Amino acid sequence: MAYFKQLKTKYWQVQIRRYGVKPETKTFPTRDEAKIWARLIESEIDRGIYVSRYEAEHITFSELVHRYQKEVTPHKKSASREISRLKCLDKFFGEVTLARINSEMVARFRDERLSLNLSGATVIKDLNTLSHIIDTAIKEWGLYIPQNPVKNIRKPRVNNSRSRRLSYEEEIILLAKCREHSLMMESVVIFAIETAMRLGEIINLNWSDIDMERQIATLLHTKNGEVRQVPLSNSAIASVRTLPRHIASLKVFWRWKAVSSFESSWQRVLAKSEIKNFRFHDLRHEATSRLFEMNLNMMEVSTITGHKTLQMLKRYTHFSIDKIAKKISEK
Repeated sequence: MAYFKQLKTKYWQVQIRRYGVKPETKTFPTRDEAKIWARLIESEIDRGIYVSRYEAEHITFSELVHRYQKEVTPHKKSASREISRLKCLDKFFGEVTLARINSEMVARFRDERLSLNLSGATVIKDLNTLSHIIDTAIKEWGLYIPQNPVKNIRKPRVNNSRSRRLSYEEEIILLAKCREHSLMMESVVIFAIETAMRLGEIINLNWSDIDMERQIATLLHTKNGEVRQVPLSNSAIASVRTLPRHIASLKVFWRWKAVSSFESSWQRVLAKSEIKNFRFHDLRHEATSRLFEMNLNMMEVSTITGHKTLQMLKRYTHFSIDKIAKKISEK
């Protein structure tokens, strides 16, 4: 049975009471809106599909973020990076209750982020984090809303095409500036060029992961969670053989505890080198392209890099047009 009551504020409060069901109470600007809501809830109760929305209508997104950061984020490899996204989401949605977050609101968040000239890929990461928070609240924390509003909006377009190669002259300059910073910084860059490893894979590498005799590195902590073995060239071996070992650390590149701490050092080196439009991740593109230029086939390269599909591998491969022209002229 639905009970209606007009409050001193002129708003209408409706309460639904049914045997065996927790009472539901909600307030609306008009009696008609209250009646529509009451019919919906009573219909769900009659059909046996009713789920209480009370918690979702009273918990704020800020409370969800705090719980998520405490229970979920620490178990992620990208925990440090996710925290900044959580702060951004909390700033926009913080005081809104879970039940009030709708697709229109999420679309406004998307458009606001894009207006800051952020890349489509960055905004998609924000949206994916938001979606996972809501999914976790629904599936694991018992908070009910009919659907995840993030899944109803249009995602930004992502431009994955990036063909930045490192020229011979730039490589000489970059390695020289790395050497000025430290022997270990130079070693990291050489290792990246020679192995096509991701920065996180390099920074987390332990001495026990490297078989010097077989010249193979075993990566136990990769982006997709699968163990991967990477052959090491003579240059890669030489770059780490002379590195000093830390008395209390098992890591090869012990100077940096995490990717974030390495990035600050990398940016200083990059600024001194005066190399423009270049990121550390471009070294993975460079290394992958060089593997193909060594005439390794697709399966051999994907075994080294860990790419699962040809499409992904193509994104990381950019042949030198000068080398192609030279091959053609030699025929």
